[in-house]
Amino acid sequence: MRVLIDGTSLLLRSAGVKNYVYYWIRALWKAAGREAVGVYPFLDSIGGLSHERSPLGLAGTWARIGWVLFSNIRGNPVLDFTIRGVDLFHASLHAANPPRSIPLTGTLHDFTCSLMPETHTAGNVAATLRYSELLKKRGRRVIAASAQTKSDAVRLMGFDPDRIDVIYHGVDDAYRNVTSDDVSRVRAVYGLTKPYILFVGTIEPRKNVGLLLDAYAQLRRSTRDEFDMVVVGPKGWSSEAVIARLNSGLQGVRHLGYVPEQDLPALTAGSAVFIYPSLYEGFGFPVAQAMAAGVPVITSNVSSLPEIAGDAAVLIDPRSITEMTAALERVLLAPSLAKDLGARGRTRAAHFTWDRCAKESLVFFERAAN
Repeated sequence: MRVLIDGTSLLLRSAGVKNYVYYWIRALWKAAGREAVGVYPFLDSIGGLSHERSPLGLAGTWARIGWVLFSNIRGNPVLDFTIRGVDLFHASLHAANPPRSIPLTGTLHDFTCSLMPETHTAGNVAATLRYSELLKKRGRRVIAASAQTKSDAVRLMGFDPDRIDVIYHGVDDAYRNVTSDDVSRVRAVYGLTKPYILFVGTIEPRKNVGLLLDAYAQLRRSTRDEFDMVVVGPKGWSSEAVIARLNSGLQGVRHLGYVPEQDLPALTAGSAVFIYPSLYEGFGFPVAQAMAAGVPVITSNVSSLPEIAGDAAVLIDPRSITEMTAALERVLLAPSLAKDLGARGRTRAAHFTWDRCAKESLVFFERAAN
């Protein structure tokens, strides 16, 4: 059996989906080999992971993007001719005109475009809804990133639950193997001289960074004097007001912007507490990564986040500044609680490995092909 996975997101600026596709493909290659798993559009190598850049040079990137745009012309049968011999095509939202002669599968990440369309661009909403409809009509089987995503697919879009398999994403082992030297190096690189609270994510409405800044400002002065608030993540859609606040010189607030992937494990492991007050997630990579690094986690009590965190995090109403502030004070000022949360996080994160994800995915592909 040969599966072809749409890896177009690897060529683009992207966050969570690119993270998933990159590590998933690497794990599938390790488990099954490159002969069994190909990457569209004709990627023989995926290089290193950068959320800001393509793994290919400029010419190679634009050539493949041009091919994707050409193949997406409605009614164009080019994919059916060029990928003969493939048993399954694992589509993404970038495949607006997927092959007709090959069975389709796909991954559903979340349904925020249906539940919170105001937190996305109109183009992203349209593309995501089109992709969901495609998988509902033509998908042999579908992967859901969490039980919450599966439930949303059935409730909101009318998917057949018997055709959806929940396969959790993994966490790169780098988060489990951070040394004290790694932490010291990263702290020196970014000038982090004080203990710090950490948030990681694209600065966009759904990530709720504005309310997080409000909660930090309401911490007791003594707590703010002891702990900085470090925000990591690039500028996203509709983020101008929050970016302006982050860069306005707020006392104790550091905005590092985009941080290279290789620095994130040590930056995460070095934090006193990791907070992720997102309004909605289909999985929540940063939470799983922080748990794998043994860091105490505070996150939202909505969507998939309680499912992913289990009993290893303090859960808060992401729309409540009071709850957010109280949770920060509670964890920061109780070393025994922080230590317990960190230990429980490592145990919980053991469920999220790319090796397990790849093995379950290969079983999924066999079921879909047969």
